[in-house]
Amino acid sequence: MDFSTISALNNLQATESASTAKLKDSLNNKNHANSSDEELLAACKEFEAYFLEMVFKEMQKSVNVFSDKKDQSTSQIVDYFRDMTVQKIAADATETQGLGLAQQLFEQMKRNYNM
Repeated sequence: MDFSTISALNNLQATESASTAKLKDSLNNKNHANSSDEELLAACKEFEAYFLEMVFKEMQKSVNVFSDKKDQSTSQIVDYFRDMTVQKIAADATETQGLGLAQQLFEQMKRNYNM
């Protein structure tokens, strides 16, 4: 049994759920009625980054349809670093230019919920 493969798989699962857990924590563990505009916009940006991450991962799946995975031990390690890279790219894209989704969500929440 290859223990490095098991370790890599555990790290991969932890990384996948890290961004989901971060988003859930920011949404569930706070009373958002008293949030400042900066905190609300930060939560909206986190949502946009998470959304982009999911889009990028689905795009990657379409590319991997024709790939031939022969070596599972290195494949899992590559998947781990690919997921980390996708998370970083999504976060950077949201911070630099983004889709405008965070800003639209922010403005809609301010307007509809009087925040």
